[in-house]
Amino acid sequence: MEIRSKSCIFANPTHLPFMNYSQALDYLLSQLPFFQAEGKKAYKPGLDNIRQLDAWAGHPHRRFPCIHVGGTNGKGSVCHMLASVLQEAGYRTGLYTSPHLKDFRERIRINGRCISETYVSEFTTAYVDAKKAGLILEADFKPSFFELTTTMAFSYFADNNVDVAVIEVGLGGRLDSTNIIDPVLALITSISLDHMNLLGNNVLSIAGEKAGIIKSGRPAVVGINPSEVYRVLRKRALQEQAPFYLAEDLLQLQGETVNKGTKLKVKSGVWQELNTFTCGLAGQYIPENATLVLAALSLLKQDFIQIDAPALLRGFEQVVPNTGIRGRWEILQERPLCICDTGHNEAGIRVVTKQLAATPHKQLHIVLGVVNDKDIGAMLELLPQKALYYFTKAAVPRALPETELAALAAARNLKGQSYPTVTEAKAAALKAAAADDLVFIGGSNFIVAEAL
Repeated sequence: MEIRSKSCIFANPTHLPFMNYSQALDYLLSQLPFFQAEGKKAYKPGLDNIRQLDAWAGHPHRRFPCIHVGGTNGKGSVCHMLASVLQEAGYRTGLYTSPHLKDFRERIRINGRCISETYVSEFTTAYVDAKKAGLILEADFKPSFFELTTTMAFSYFADNNVDVAVIEVGLGGRLDSTNIIDPVLALITSISLDHMNLLGNNVLSIAGEKAGIIKSGRPAVVGINPSEVYRVLRKRALQEQAPFYLAEDLLQLQGETVNKGTKLKVKSGVWQELNTFTCGLAGQYIPENATLVLAALSLLKQDFIQIDAPALLRGFEQVVPNTGIRGRWEILQERPLCICDTGHNEAGIRVVTKQLAATPHKQLHIVLGVVNDKDIGAMLELLPQKALYYFTKAAVPRALPETELAALAAARNLKGQSYPTVTEAKAAALKAAAADDLVFIGGSNFIVAEAL
C-alpha cells in the first residue's frame, strides 16, 4: 500500500495545476534530455545537477539504506534477484533500475509494485513548480531525464518508508547520478567494452569509472572479471579502505537451464545449506550473477539483514513475479520456440550466441536491430552465419536504419531481409519458421521492448 507523501517538495508554492500522468510523462520524455532516445548529447556527467535536485528534495536517499549495483552486463538480473530475496525476507524493498521496456513506471518499484501514476504526476508538477518559483537555484537549470527520475525514485522510497533500496547504476559509476548515495554494500558485475564514447575506449578506463561506486569503509563484492580489472577495482577499494571481496572466493555455483529457469547447486563456500535450488530466470549468465547475489547476501547477513534459507530460496524461485523482470532469455512462445534477450553489446551478444548454440533447433531465425552508438561490427562478428536474419530498427532516434544494418551484416556473410518495424520483422520470422525452428529477437533493449 502506498503511503501518501508528506515531503516539502509537494507544497505547490505557485499553485500550478497538477499535471495528469500523461502530461507528466510527456514532460519527462520530451522536455528533458533522454539518453535512451538521444544518446551522448543527453548524457550529463558529473554530480552537480543531481546534488542540487537532492537538496531541493530534502536529501531523501539519506532516509533509507541502499545497495548499489554497477558493472557492464548483468546489473539488471542481479538487482532483481537481490530485491526479490530481500522482499521474501520481509523487508519493504525499493528497486530502481533502467531502462524500462514497456512502462516508465517499471524503473521505480517497491516490493515489485510500480510507482503510482499519481506520484509521478505530483512529483513532476512539484519540480516544474519549484523551478517557476525560483526554488531551484540556477535559472537555466535543466537536468537530464535520468537525473530527475533518480531524484523521483529516492523521494518515492523515502516517502513510502522502504527498509532498503537496491539501486542500479545508470551509466558508468563515478559520475552517475545514483552515485550520491552512501551504500551499505557495492556490487560490481562483469566489466567489458560498452559506451566507449563516454567511459573510455579500453576496459581499464571503463573499470576505473565503474570503481567509482566503491565508497569509504563500505564493503564491495565483485563478479567474474579479468585480472587487470580486479587490480583497478582493488586499488580503488584500498584507497577507500573498503573491504573487498571476489564473489568466486566466497562460493562456487554450477547451473543448468531447466524449463523457464535455472537449476543451481552450491558446490562450496557460503550457503552450502541451500544445496540445490531453482532461479526463475533462464540464461547461461544466471549462475555467474546468482553467485554475486549470494556472495552479497552473505556479507549483508553479517551485520545488516536477517535472512533464512527458505526466504532465500523463495526469492530466487519467485524473482519474476516478485519483481516483474522481463526480457532476460524470455520465452515468448513454443513451436516455433521464440526467445528474446536484452544483450546489447559485444559481451552480451557473446553470451547470447553460446546460449543459442546450446538450444536445440533445426533452423535459427534472428530478428536483429541495434542502436548506432555501439560497436556494431564486433557484435556482428559473433553472430552465426547459418542463421536467417530479419533486420529491423526500433522506433527511437538512436536506432540504426535496418538497411544500414543489413549492409554491415552482409559484409560479414550474415544474410536476410530488411523490415521497417519490429512488428513486421517478428511476424515474418514467425511465419517463416517451422515448428522445430528457433526464433531469437534481440540486439538492443528497444527491439525487445517492441517485441514484447
